[in-house]
Amino acid sequence: MGVPKVSVILTSYNNGKYLGAAIDSILTQEFDDFELILVDDASRDDSAQIIKAYEARDSRVRTVFLDCTQGMAGARNRGFDIAQSEYIAYMDSDDVSLPARLKKQVDFLENNPEIGAVGVMVRKTRHDLALGAVRERPPQHAEIIFNVYTGQLRHISCGTLMIRRQFLDAIGGWNEAVRHEIEPGFLATLVSCASVRLANIQEVLHLQRVHSNNTSNLPIGVQRRESLAGARVLLERLLGGVSDETLRCFRSLRQFENLNWRDRRMAKRQMKRIIESLIARGDIRTEERVQLTALMNRRLENASPRRWQQFCYWRRKWFRTQA
Repeated sequence: MGVPKVSVILTSYNNGKYLGAAIDSILTQEFDDFELILVDDASRDDSAQIIKAYEARDSRVRTVFLDCTQGMAGARNRGFDIAQSEYIAYMDSDDVSLPARLKKQVDFLENNPEIGAVGVMVRKTRHDLALGAVRERPPQHAEIIFNVYTGQLRHISCGTLMIRRQFLDAIGGWNEAVRHEIEPGFLATLVSCASVRLANIQEVLHLQRVHSNNTSNLPIGVQRRESLAGARVLLERLLGGVSDETLRCFRSLRQFENLNWRDRRMAKRQMKRIIESLIARGDIRTEERVQLTALMNRRLENASPRRWQQFCYWRRKWFRTQA
């Protein structure tokens, strides 16, 4: 057999309860030119036994068993160490990919050579896969990377990511020094160090299972501290420094909270700095400034008192009518 087109890296840590469904969702994909690399991150449950059973009955399965827990970044890197393919795809051990996922991502990358990495839309589910809300993701690069730097969650779900191999080689894989909030830093590094352009396919091709062991179910205070710490690191690299007040405003925008006049003004000033810095560094194109400025203004409007939002709405409607 030749080298497959795609290497799917699926890491597992104590997720034996859901692992079989995740593996089956990859092995039954419409696209079949892939290898599935299963990495057990020193689980203490029956994950290793489940993985060995799949390895014994499907030649596309390759395995890595770690002696000590290395975290998601380390486990993904150990999978990449043995990956052979042109495209690298990621999969989380408690999620389910719909049958068309790999085919549509491969087709997208083949038809869009300027894009280096692509994710998909995600639908949240309960632990029993009862369907919930769709987690929308922006389709285009500029909004994706702007969301990364302004602390918004709507960028790319890296458990759905497919990336061209040369870009992972260029950055040396995932940063194993980071244990939580690793995805924003990974995406920022891809863009700034490897000149990757990002995209999301606007179709639900993945189910994200929400259960008690999810990282997203950490206490809210822990999530906020980790999120702010990650955002601070990225903004200090981009801007040379960032204030606590700026991070607080960005967190409020992320949580759809209203800001007072002073905070809106400060948030606008800092988001303009981010846009101009991303353009100066080459992370986004000059012509994408208009798109991001409009996005910034919508976010600030949504964080304004209700009467101001109504005024902005009627003003836009009036000028469209007059035009």
